[in-house]
Amino acid sequence: MKQRDLTQGSITKNLMLFALPMMAGNLLQQCYNIADTLIVGRYLGANALAAVGSSYTLMTFLTSILLGMCMGSGAVFSIRFGEKDSRRLKEGMIHSFGLIAVMTVAISILVFAGLPLILKLLQVPDAVVTYMRDYLKIIFVGISATFLYNYFAALLRAVGNSVVPLAFLGIAAVLNIMLDLAFILLGGWGVAGAAAATVIAQFAAGVGITAYTLVRFPEFRFTREELHYDGKVLKEIAQLSFLTCLQQSIMNFGILMVQGRVNSFGPAVMAAFAAAVKIDSFAYMPVQDFGNAFSTFVAQNFGAGKKERIVRGIRSAVVSAFLFCVVISAAVCLFAEPLMKIFVQESEREIVAIGVEYLRIEGAFYFGIGLLFLLYGYYRAVKKPGMSVILTIFSLGTRVLLAYSLSSVPAVGVKGIWVSVPIGWALADAVGVIYYWKRMKEKTI
Repeated sequence: MKQRDLTQGSITKNLMLFALPMMAGNLLQQCYNIADTLIVGRYLGANALAAVGSSYTLMTFLTSILLGMCMGSGAVFSIRFGEKDSRRLKEGMIHSFGLIAVMTVAISILVFAGLPLILKLLQVPDAVVTYMRDYLKIIFVGISATFLYNYFAALLRAVGNSVVPLAFLGIAAVLNIMLDLAFILLGGWGVAGAAAATVIAQFAAGVGITAYTLVRFPEFRFTREELHYDGKVLKEIAQLSFLTCLQQSIMNFGILMVQGRVNSFGPAVMAAFAAAVKIDSFAYMPVQDFGNAFSTFVAQNFGAGKKERIVRGIRSAVVSAFLFCVVISAAVCLFAEPLMKIFVQESEREIVAIGVEYLRIEGAFYFGIGLLFLLYGYYRAVKKPGMSVILTIFSLGTRVLLAYSLSSVPAVGVKGIWVSVPIGWALADAVGVIYYWKRMKEKTI
């Protein structure tokens, strides 16, 4: 399978060809939970839909810890690939794999032990708590599969291969949907069936991509002599991985806190939010993946010392992201109601109306989050992940504070949660851009 060297050739063409499989791959990954949401919402009712939607927010937070560490490690891999230093690339792989594997075990133990407390902290209504408990007990089993897939996907993308991760996600997405239908419609397993389908699909992707990478790329296999500890290498990996992990965790913890506020408005708002968030995530997911592809581009060129090429790439990426977001914003705002009715029965008018209001507020400002994803990717690639943490604090801190304060005003209500989101995006974008221009003038970045 072809590897793409992003330090050479046409910037826009190579960036888009590298990004497109990543976009398609994460859209397929969204199908994991969208399949659950669609089938659960249609056949198991609003309470089950609320449980699956709220569980998705929790799982996103937990897996974001591993995803952030894999992304941070991937930035190091990309820099080493740009430097053409295969020995240091291999050292980084060994240390990062062990580090993230330990974290995976720790998370698994903590979430199984703390499930009752988690449900209590999320303010889950009594009508929903049984569904959510049944779903989470099974879905937590897939955490190790999530680690395997994201680790090896990050490695392959770092060396310019974004097609293979797409292929394994495609297989897993189809398997997930087939098992959803079998377990829920034919087996009558309820929300437990939706969880089991997702976990099996996750393991298919995780184990599959692991086996492929080790067979197809023998240079990535570890020998006994290479399995040694190097504090300097571990420090570099840990610093970038943990800060990227912190950025991802803060982002998703903020979303989790907002989910708790949403839950306080009852099952109808929970169900609407569950469906609308899936549409929302599906809509801007491509620009998020474009930001990750852009990060690989910057990291490879940073390792190769091609700063002028990075500047040209920034211009290309911003224009591309803007054009995409304008089109998607128009589509979501225009088709908000039909999109909600895909997930929710037409008779559930209150749920549909709440979801439409959410989508039209969020959808009008997608370029705000599109630019933020580019900033995250850029700062991670130039070894300044701490700046990504700062931007996330600005974005999510604003969102959480406004969500709780505005929604407490009777005249504003739940709409206060929705409007807080684009305000947070805009503030973080302003901080990130100002910092970039300041450092450019000082020639320190």
